[in-house]
Amino acid sequence: MKLPIFLLLLLLSLITQTSLSKVTISVTPTTLQKSGDTVTISWSNVDSPSKLDWLGLYSPPDSPHDHFIGYKFLSSSPSWQSGSGSISLPITNLRSNYSFRIFHWTESEINPKRHDHDHNPLPGTAHFLAESDVVGFESGHGPEQIHLAYTDVEDEMRVMFVVGDGEERSVKWRERDGEWSHVSVARVVRYEREDMCDAPANGSIGWRDPGWIHDGVMKDLKKGVRYYYQVGSDSKGWSTTRSFVSRNGDSDETIAFLFGDMGASTPYATFIRTQDESISTMKWILRDIEAIGDKHAFVSHIGDISYARGYSWLWDHFFTQVEPVASKVPYHVCIGNHEYDWPLQPWKPDWANAVYGTDGGGECGVPYSLKFNMPGNSSDSTGTRAPATRNLYYSFDTGAVHFVYISTETNFVAGSSQYNFIKQDLESVDRSKTPFVVVQGHRPMYTTSNENGDAPMRNKMLEHLEPLFTKYNVTLALWGHVHRYERFCPVNNFICGSTWKGFPVHAVIGMAGQDWQPIWEPRSDHPNDPIFPQPARSMFRGGEFGYTKLVATKEKLTLTYVGNHDGKMHDMVEFLASGEVLSGDDSISVDAGARIGVVDSTFSWYVKGASVLVLGAFVGYILGYASHSRKQNGNKASWTPVKSEDI
Repeated sequence: MKLPIFLLLLLLSLITQTSLSKVTISVTPTTLQKSGDTVTISWSNVDSPSKLDWLGLYSPPDSPHDHFIGYKFLSSSPSWQSGSGSISLPITNLRSNYSFRIFHWTESEINPKRHDHDHNPLPGTAHFLAESDVVGFESGHGPEQIHLAYTDVEDEMRVMFVVGDGEERSVKWRERDGEWSHVSVARVVRYEREDMCDAPANGSIGWRDPGWIHDGVMKDLKKGVRYYYQVGSDSKGWSTTRSFVSRNGDSDETIAFLFGDMGASTPYATFIRTQDESISTMKWILRDIEAIGDKHAFVSHIGDISYARGYSWLWDHFFTQVEPVASKVPYHVCIGNHEYDWPLQPWKPDWANAVYGTDGGGECGVPYSLKFNMPGNSSDSTGTRAPATRNLYYSFDTGAVHFVYISTETNFVAGSSQYNFIKQDLESVDRSKTPFVVVQGHRPMYTTSNENGDAPMRNKMLEHLEPLFTKYNVTLALWGHVHRYERFCPVNNFICGSTWKGFPVHAVIGMAGQDWQPIWEPRSDHPNDPIFPQPARSMFRGGEFGYTKLVATKEKLTLTYVGNHDGKMHDMVEFLASGEVLSGDDSISVDAGARIGVVDSTFSWYVKGASVLVLGAFVGYILGYASHSRKQNGNKASWTPVKSEDI
């Protein structure tokens, strides 16, 4: 006897549901102590596994299926085809619990309209299979995301950190021996979802509770002394003991590590691209900090900080990743387009319509303004209920160098508050104390990358800011935004000079982690990538991730470019207090001490030197890119990031 078709379908449905109900998922451990602790998620009995079956991370655990913070394909487990497997992941403390869910997904169900930032399809949630127990973090282990910064007072050091409540916390500090000799209560701030200006930051997918941000100041510090400190409270727990070396106004020595556009890495894929190379950048800088011992140093990150762009948990990943460095040395920042830009930002002149867009993901500078507290008191109203945007422009002295930070995202033209600050600051520098001046901002005044969209801004910078730089003898101008390293000759109005006095050297250092641009030279497997000609004023262009290190005394300032694939120097330039600029190093096949001269008398040197340096940079890039690709493919084998000119 034949069964009616509807009974057959019902029976098939029951069989399928029974099969799916057998899927099991477990996670160990279920209680963690701190960010970075690892959990292992195991599953079994997945029937007819697909290579697109996936594991979703959810925090808080009651989030809707499509509100995951990240995902991993089950096929990343070697045994996935058997229907069983496991994945281990380090977890960041988001001040709420986690759960893990498994979904079945096939290629026929891909929705091309629902994709991530690289146009890879986001996983579907129609076929839910199983959910794990809840995973959480123990209380009592003290605050996290600890980072230092200068204040406006030389004998102080600021420390900021994040916790899950607004109860009182403090910082206590001491020298090497004895009891905790000082304690200071930290002030506390936070922001809300309603403070965000646009999606995804103010949407249910992008928003997560940011916790409470605490800000304490250690005062009356002796010069050049190593101090030990903890943050927290007796009732809620203290952090482990950290240490730093205080500033020494009597010292001529300056050490700094500088870069832009770093971002953070995540152990999973999410809605937007994250920056795996940022791990190497922090690794090598930490090596360098440990190598200098009890010398004072600081970090300078010039815009495009976390690349959270409205997905708030990526700020937590960023601060967790930089904490080993930022809890040892001051971590200084300036604002970039990915912290700020949104459609209704207050300053958007007609010429800037193609410059300022939606790069901030609706954050409108709020997390940046509250999670950092830089010297000075610069601020701009957002024109909304959001708190004013802070940390826009400021300056400080360290050793023989005066450092100036500016904002390329807010008004900088003549007559603006920022312009007046820059002018007054530069004209008041005591060159007997700080013979060198370094200005830093996000979008570059000079670049040979084909950034047509920013051309109107560069023209305004050349019109309004370059005359100040040349008049007041800025030594070095550092920029990010372009995700490659490039160093120029001493330049004024596109003309090379023989001295940095009146001809500042510009360098683009946005190569710390993000990768949204083709390399300078063509590759056979990327025939459609643009080719950027290298004019004579461009002395060195590198395609490798990395950072720069600045070391200065009153006699000389040296800037070196360190590559991530080997942790070694790939370019160097020296500035003498007399105004001379020396370029080159034996390790990169250029005569050490080769002097940059006036362009009309040394044009052949430019051409020959640039050719050799570009070749060296290109080879270095290939080595670094191969290493990066292997790592990337190992982590996220199913999708491939797409290079574009978007920055």
